[in-house]
Amino acid sequence: MKVTDYFNSAQGRTLLSFEVLPPLKGGSIDTLFQQLDPLMEFKPPFIDVTYHREEFVYKEHPSGHFEKIAIRKRPGTVGICAAIMNRYKVEAVPHLICGGFSREETENALIDLHFLQINNVLALRGDARKFDEKFIAEKDGHEHAVDLVKQIAALKKGIYLDKDIESGTHMDFCIGIAGYPEKHFEAASLKSDLKYTRKKIEAGADYIVTQMFFDNKKFFDYVALCREEGIEVPIVPGIKPITRKYQLNAIPRNFFVDMPDELVRMIQKAKTDEAVVEAGIEWCIHQSVELRKAGVPCIHYYTMSDSAVVRRVAEKVV
Repeated sequence: MKVTDYFNSAQGRTLLSFEVLPPLKGGSIDTLFQQLDPLMEFKPPFIDVTYHREEFVYKEHPSGHFEKIAIRKRPGTVGICAAIMNRYKVEAVPHLICGGFSREETENALIDLHFLQINNVLALRGDARKFDEKFIAEKDGHEHAVDLVKQIAALKKGIYLDKDIESGTHMDFCIGIAGYPEKHFEAASLKSDLKYTRKKIEAGADYIVTQMFFDNKKFFDYVALCREEGIEVPIVPGIKPITRKYQLNAIPRNFFVDMPDELVRMIQKAKTDEAVVEAGIEWCIHQSVELRKAGVPCIHYYTMSDSAVVRRVAEKVV
């Protein structure tokens, strides 16, 4: 079932969904199941699974010279999606990125997903590799997410890279994309960022999931601007609870978002780690309840391996 079908059949009820990280290489999928098991009581219609591009590390040899090696720390996104669907009988949404893939490799990955009956994807450009100053596409790969969306949309029409395939199977994917209430960090302005978002919708994207935010007004303003730009697809807010004091600096640095002054004061005032968690939960519950009252189709929680904390938020929302 498509993600958007769940939105349409909810009859105005706000759904809850969750996003998880693949285990580090060498880890067990059981650790992921232990994270998800407590969240399934909230009946999420789908679970997102992130994909992580390879990283470059420098290995020193006895001779003293350094060798640049590509490693992927969190492999297994497609296999995890299949396992989640089998274990929980819910939809899984793999993140498909431009970085690290040629167009041919992207097509092959989509064929694999189709054969596994995984019919929902989140199409992203992905981040630049560590030590790269900017995003660099693979040879014959996509430089922008809109081109990835176009390739997926073409397969929905049975159009493959090999032009000799004249009657290829039509792959009925539901395509999600990312949205940025505080604009993408590379965009000149929020207004200009929305022009690219609209191009992705026109290319075939079906819904938007936002980057995390901590000020609901920024989300509501973002939705209003999207509607002004003619973007009418469902927009799903993505949020997470603060769980560590250092995140006051780490999250803005890594995700280019602002923290409301009131939230900053609450976290800074906390004297213990437990008090920080309680303050983060309180703020996230406030966000969630307000978003639900506003009638959003779904609230998407970035668990980041803190499922116990997310569970405490979710139980106050349903």
